[in-house]
Amino acid sequence: MTKKKQSLTTSQARKRLTRRELLGRAVGAVGVAAVVPVNGQQAIDTTRRPGRGPSEIDQRSPFVTPRRDPSATSSRTPLQDLRGTITPADLHFERHHGGVPEIDPDRYELLIHGLVDRQTVFSLADLKRFPSTSRICFLECAGNLRRGNPETPPQMVCGLTSQTEWTGVMLSTLLRETGTKPNATWFLAEGQDAAVMSRSIPIEKAFDDAMIVYAQNGDALMPGNGYPVRLLLPGFEGNSSVKWLRRIEFADRPFMTREETSKYTDPLGDGSISRQFSFVMDARSIITDPAYPRVIEPGWHEIRGLAWSGRGRITQVDVSTDGGMSWHPADLQAPVLSKAHVRFRHLWHWTGSPAEIMSRAIDETGYVQPTWETLRLVRGPWTRYHQNPITSWTVGENGRMLFGSERLQI
Repeated sequence: MTKKKQSLTTSQARKRLTRRELLGRAVGAVGVAAVVPVNGQQAIDTTRRPGRGPSEIDQRSPFVTPRRDPSATSSRTPLQDLRGTITPADLHFERHHGGVPEIDPDRYELLIHGLVDRQTVFSLADLKRFPSTSRICFLECAGNLRRGNPETPPQMVCGLTSQTEWTGVMLSTLLRETGTKPNATWFLAEGQDAAVMSRSIPIEKAFDDAMIVYAQNGDALMPGNGYPVRLLLPGFEGNSSVKWLRRIEFADRPFMTREETSKYTDPLGDGSISRQFSFVMDARSIITDPAYPRVIEPGWHEIRGLAWSGRGRITQVDVSTDGGMSWHPADLQAPVLSKAHVRFRHLWHWTGSPAEIMSRAIDETGYVQPTWETLRLVRGPWTRYHQNPITSWTVGENGRMLFGSERLQI
């Protein structure tokens, strides 16, 4: 047989391969490739045996271990470990004054009374029959600041803030059912916990964006965040968004409860006068990376963090890498929502010399996050709440990140 005839015979044989045979060869090639180790992969080859099947409730990977930092009365969100802006429900910060009550949802009732046209009791089922609404917004404790120790991660600096998609019914919707008297100017929100947490709220907030909430992030409220029902006042201090809500009473004046007289007031100057009913949380930001306890190497780093304001949208975040001597606008990561956390980022080249990085937030009202010196000058040394100063991280020649600076005393 000639070489030409042999060549034609081989060509004809290739044409006679069936589609099934071709697919079989392709699968075999993929199978061989799958077991070839890739440089840098783990020694255990996960392609050689099946993984676990579906479960009733999924859990995080054992390699992902974010944790809140609990104390006797609160637990803080690990801001440095999260991505995006939504806080997982089980990592949302908690602040308790009388522990977490266990409330049977089938026996739950919300009473609306006082200066209303029709005193009404709503069950949880009643609340869920009304048109629901959802919104993404942050909550923040009015006392969300810790100072003094340079070995402090972002979680401990201001981890008493979290962000959720909240679902429930607008309070204004319920008030169309009950009506309100013309002389009603305030309402009392009262909780069902052992502290009987109670706060007076201006009626304007009830008809603005106040919500009666029964779900977060698509599921029922977590017990530590008010299950089965809580009040949500977007942009207001967290204490006023009363959890385990059991009644709302309308009146023509504030109720002057314990939590708005002896607590949650801001002493000014020498402490002889106080700022009261200071509900709105002012604009604030914090760099979450790089931060303690990270150790960085010289080179390019992306400075990342969170900013938020109870007055509306964040319009700008500035970053300084020289202790506040110069500022540069950071990029804001969409979505940028009203009264909500927003991510910011800024590219920074660290040369290896000591440096100090910080951020400041500006909201749509023009409010600029103040320095600690400016805040203390205005408020005096006695204020415990609504402290939102610019915070910083220092990095030494060894690349170790530490919280604060002696110059700013924070």
